[in-house]
Amino acid sequence: MSHIALASRAFRLAALLLLGGLSACASGNVSTGPNLAAASRHAGISCAPFARELSGIALHGEADTWWRAASSRYRLASQPQVGAVLVLRRGGRLPSGHVAVVSRLLAPRQLLVIQANWVPEEVTEDQLVVDVSPRNDWTEVRMWWPFTNALGSYAYPAYGFILPPRPTTHDALRQAAAPAARLALAGGAHPPPSRGRGLGG
Repeated sequence: MSHIALASRAFRLAALLLLGGLSACASGNVSTGPNLAAASRHAGISCAPFARELSGIALHGEADTWWRAASSRYRLASQPQVGAVLVLRRGGRLPSGHVAVVSRLLAPRQLLVIQANWVPEEVTEDQLVVDVSPRNDWTEVRMWWPFTNALGSYAYPAYGFILPPRPTTHDALRQAAAPAARLALAGGAHPPPSRGRGLGG
């Protein structure tokens, strides 16, 4: 490969990483890894409307505001549950925070999530999240970095989990992911997910 081709490839890689880092609810991840069950493109999607449609947790506003808004309406927890929403705090890498729906519990400090716009304008399913908090309370997490097929090196501060209004399952969440993406892009003028859309409960 010529020096010009290598330089062009490096430039494209840097541009993709920069684009991801500047995206709302994004981390700079631009590829898929072996732990991802699926990834699908949805131009214009963002994390909060998608999480609302998939989880049935009827909150609005930027992701970072969900924790306080949920305190009077939903149960909050420091430990995960399938169907719960993990809320990441606002910061330099996440100007609006981030929300992701827990799809599977793997181990006491490992879980999978379904989320929108971590990879810019994509819905990613079954992406690994690891608790790295000193007290094992999910207040710091590392997220899968699809571009390198490894966990990202940055630890994101988190509030914890907003528990789902009704029980659900991994399979039900996976089935509901595509309809939830469509509804999120349509503006959320629809009722929260129900059994008929694939969620249990």
